[in-house]
Amino acid sequence: MLIRTPNPIKSSEITPRQVYLGRREMIMGAAALGLLPASLRAEPFANLARNSFSASEKPNDYKDITHYNNFYEYGLDKEDPSANAPGRLKTRPWTVTVDGECAKPGTVDIDAFLKESHLEERIYRHRCVEAWSMVIPWVGISLGDWLKRFEPTSKAKFVAFKTLYDPAQMPGQRSLSSFHWPYAEGLRIDEAMHPLTLLCVGIYGETLLPQNGAPIRVVIPWKYGFKSIKSIVSVSFVEKQPRTLWNDAASNEYGFYSNVNPTVDHPRWSQAKEHRIGEFGRRPTQMFNGYGDQVASLYAGMDLVRNF
Repeated sequence: MLIRTPNPIKSSEITPRQVYLGRREMIMGAAALGLLPASLRAEPFANLARNSFSASEKPNDYKDITHYNNFYEYGLDKEDPSANAPGRLKTRPWTVTVDGECAKPGTVDIDAFLKESHLEERIYRHRCVEAWSMVIPWVGISLGDWLKRFEPTSKAKFVAFKTLYDPAQMPGQRSLSSFHWPYAEGLRIDEAMHPLTLLCVGIYGETLLPQNGAPIRVVIPWKYGFKSIKSIVSVSFVEKQPRTLWNDAASNEYGFYSNVNPTVDHPRWSQAKEHRIGEFGRRPTQMFNGYGDQVASLYAGMDLVRNF
């Protein structure tokens, strides 16, 4: 059962564009002077409805969200994706293929998707397996609502995702040859269909930048961040648990489920506390990243230590 926590935001409330206007005016002024690199320019969306699951916490700064990233296709350091992805990753044209155990497989063009979708803003906590965290205002739609369009059959027990494979655009796919590219992730069908799981196309009211997984990615806020696969080109409904990149690379460190769990440490560090980017000190890690009321029922009866 889905339990919605009390929400002070009225259903009619629209995310105020004034929140972003000051920053945008500054950016536009810099662009006019030729001071703004292309990597910092993004297209704004129209008014966005604030989703009822939105966290009440203050989002991290735009700069932190767009310049402190893990995207190994563009480097190992946190600053590498913002330095290397813009100018390399070509996000148009872009299509996503949906196939497997479904009645209506198809190929979706990103621009057609954006035109037909009623986008909303969702402010979610984001917890990295490396024990740092942020609060991010994502833009997108319910992944489950989108997947239903393809009419998955009763054989669809899991959903498998793949990132673009193109070493010319993603040099890490060439230099990090020990990984099994392309980046692959997967969810159980009930996890993919859960209302919290987001098919994401933007942050802070604007289109995703390349370093954040443009043009389309998944966000699963109760799981560690590496489950939220970026730059998706393929979605498949499958009967058996799909392979995932990090589970292939080190199954003892990165489980298939990878739910945020302060009682299950990474073999090389504790998960009991986390560092919120922009804050001093460390705060206690919340079970399921604070979304237990919504998602704990998905794992009723499971051993969350062994099935990490």
